Amino acid sequence: MANHAVTILIVLSVVLIGLLIVRPSLMAVPGGKILAFIALFILPIAAIALGSAIHLKEAKSTDFCLSCHTMEPYGKSLRNDDQTYIPASHFQNNRIPRSEACYTCHTNYAMFGGVKAKLGGLRHLYIYYFKTVPEKLALYEPYNNRECLHCHAGARSFEETSPHKEMKEQLGTNDMSCLTCHNKIHDAQHADQIKLWKGP
Repeated sequence: MANHAVTILIVLSVVLIGLLIVRPSLMAVPGGKILAFIALFILPIAAIALGSAIHLKEAKSTDFCLSCHTMEPYGKSLRNDDQTYIPASHFQNNRIPRSEACYTCHTNYAMFGGVKAKLGGLRHLYIYYFKTVPEKLALYEPYNNRECLHCHAGARSFEETSPHKEMKEQLGTNDMSCLTCHNKIHDAQHADQIKLWKGP
């Protein structure tokens, strides 16, 4: 529905601009000047703003992330039948929304984080189109515990169990990484050999 709204805004703008080109005399009156301002500025800015919002929302989807050939093995690893792998366990047990699985655990990634993350996203595009994508992908910086704690902090199963409760402060300050113990993450390198979960 929102995509249709963007299309309507663009079509309306084009029609109004066409009308002003065919009948330039319209701009001689105050109402025509207002119409020209709406057609040339207001409608295009509204279309760009709405289109950007739609694109950013869509770009948070798992389908969008996995539409890139490079990310296919990571998507496959979400269906790893071995539940000791953290991403597979979270994805398959609905601990994260499946429709936004990638973004949920990588909230600082590419266009969703700060300026530094957005520049990293541009770097990805540059490498994808103009360089060679490395065989093994790696994060630009160590995985931040914030990505785990924005869901687990405050959860009884996390707060009241050892060793989490003893390490809570260190985990919160990243002095100790969650990945120290939970180190079975994406098995993208062996994605074609792993047994896959056949669930939804």
